[in-house]
Amino acid sequence: MKLHYKEMGHGQPLLILHGLFGTLDNWQTLAKRFSEHYNVFLVDLRNHGRSPHSEQHNYDLMADDVLRLVDELQIPTPAIMGHSMGGKVAMTYALKYPTRITKLIVVDIAPKAYPPHHDEIIDALQSVDLSTVTSRNEVDAQLAKYIESGEVRMFLMKNLYRKEDNTFGWRMNLDAIEKNYEQVAAAVTADVPFKKSTLFIKGGKSRYILPEDVYGSIQHLFTLVEVETIPNAGHWVHAEAPDQVYDLVTRFLTTD
Repeated sequence: MKLHYKEMGHGQPLLILHGLFGTLDNWQTLAKRFSEHYNVFLVDLRNHGRSPHSEQHNYDLMADDVLRLVDELQIPTPAIMGHSMGGKVAMTYALKYPTRITKLIVVDIAPKAYPPHHDEIIDALQSVDLSTVTSRNEVDAQLAKYIESGEVRMFLMKNLYRKEDNTFGWRMNLDAIEKNYEQVAAAVTADVPFKKSTLFIKGGKSRYILPEDVYGSIQHLFTLVEVETIPNAGHWVHAEAPDQVYDLVTRFLTTD
């Protein structure tokens, strides 16, 4: 599995991993700011963006994908930041390969298992007949039957692309995501905690990280951890509060 990535800037290496249904483009704006001081690698995880598709989709495999990329790039110890599903990939990587990472940043996700809560989105995406639509507006209209939020529809439609025959396709491997959804929702576990500096960033309006998670699974698995809350942000913290995320991350990366 050779992951697709985009590189920018110079300095300390920083890998950024997107969330479920996302692509590396979701972090493009913040990555440009980070690239003024860091060598940033935006990564498409397996079954997403322009990375290869696979019938298998779980955190062990995705962490191994990232390790292969790190080896390919010859950056033995990058800092790694992940949002949501990408945060669980980053946590798994840190716990499996603690000598191959300097610092870990996790954005609005806990290591715990989550109950299924993307069924509506999967149903909406599966409902679109891409063989008949001729415009993005038609896709949006079909998604709107299931998804009220225009922002969520816009986020999902970043996965749309035109094939060589001029029909539309999804860049994500929707069948594999649906088939392996229990693996996406699964907990991150380890016998030995990660003992290097770790930052969790929580959206104050989000319910993904609860107080009991901080004192439970987070502190159990990450012994040198800070948890920071951005009050005015929901789950897409980096999109809703980019300045605060930038300030927290740069402070964290520059502190010994």
